[in-house]
Amino acid sequence: MNASLTTSDAQSAHMDRALSLAERAVGSVSPNPPVGAVLVKDDEVVGEGWTQPPGQAHAEIVAICQAGPKARGSTLYTTLEPCNHFGRTPPCTDAIIEAGIAEVRSAVSDPNPGVTGGGIARLTHAGVTTSVGDRADQGRRLIEGYVKFVTTGIPFVTAKFAMSLDGKIATRTGSSRWITGEEARAYAHEVRARSDAVMVGINTVLADDPQLTARDESGAPLNHQPLRVVVDSRGRTPSDARMLSEPGTTLIATADQTGAAGRRLSKHGAESSSSPAPDGLVDVDALLVLLGERGVTSVLVEGGSSLLGSFFDRALVDKVYAFIAPSIVGCAAAPSPVGGQGIERISDAMRLNDIEVMRLGADLAIVGYCEKRDDVHRNR
Repeated sequence: MNASLTTSDAQSAHMDRALSLAERAVGSVSPNPPVGAVLVKDDEVVGEGWTQPPGQAHAEIVAICQAGPKARGSTLYTTLEPCNHFGRTPPCTDAIIEAGIAEVRSAVSDPNPGVTGGGIARLTHAGVTTSVGDRADQGRRLIEGYVKFVTTGIPFVTAKFAMSLDGKIATRTGSSRWITGEEARAYAHEVRARSDAVMVGINTVLADDPQLTARDESGAPLNHQPLRVVVDSRGRTPSDARMLSEPGTTLIATADQTGAAGRRLSKHGAESSSSPAPDGLVDVDALLVLLGERGVTSVLVEGGSSLLGSFFDRALVDKVYAFIAPSIVGCAAAPSPVGGQGIERISDAMRLNDIEVMRLGADLAIVGYCEKRDDVHRNR
């Protein structure tokens, strides 16, 4: 193996390590992006880090502090272009220059329209060697929520549902526990933990009384919990709903302009907002704007079928996790995962791109991204 290939392989391995470190920050650092950083000097890793919660150190700073004097003359591998602006913390570019880092290799440029390229330009001007593009696809996938948020102001929306092989989420009597097995449910909790918010409709709350928490393999709630959002146009969430006694915050989105529902539920630990639509339901577009204003960059919509249908009808879904169990439920009256108005022609069906298929025990998970089409009619 020649020396250049060895160097290339080593560079790729260091960026892969930075990507794996960034994964540790997903779901817990919004509205900041999850970033991983690795400092290498003389083929030795001298510092590592990932983004800390808002107001704390960015990944690059953690790695620099760990490296200490060894940072001088080193190469920094980072999954995102270092920031060059003051936010809750000072610019990372200043710390990189002060530490004497010789080279910075970034997977992707910062997609923020007011920021992109600024960090690289600052470093280059200071004499630091820079490059962008190594593992770019993986880097962009890692910050997909951040990208949507900083370019549109609204969160990245993921739809998640579990169904039988014949497309049912429950029997005709409403029995639904459990459609999928333990491995699939454990993976679903990982997806939930990576999200800033998890959203359900009021019918799901009334039928299942879910906890809506992210839990570990033993069933214990994780330290960081996504915001729970209940779409409840008439404020019917019971005051003794299990989620209200769980760790984390619950937001009840109503269409009640009087605020009565919010005042009732606020006594039981829930916040409330009113986003009425002309049809008397919750305006989900306005709700996404509200969540964006709260710094929520990603939302996991878990059901039920009416809520998922409204998101698909309005072409608001960016990504889908569909869990499929090898079982047959039957009956025309048994519910399916996506309701709403739907489409009239099969040629108008929403198709998924970049498909990934996973085997989780006896179940399958199909993950993909919704195609974006200008001719999709957004039904109210």
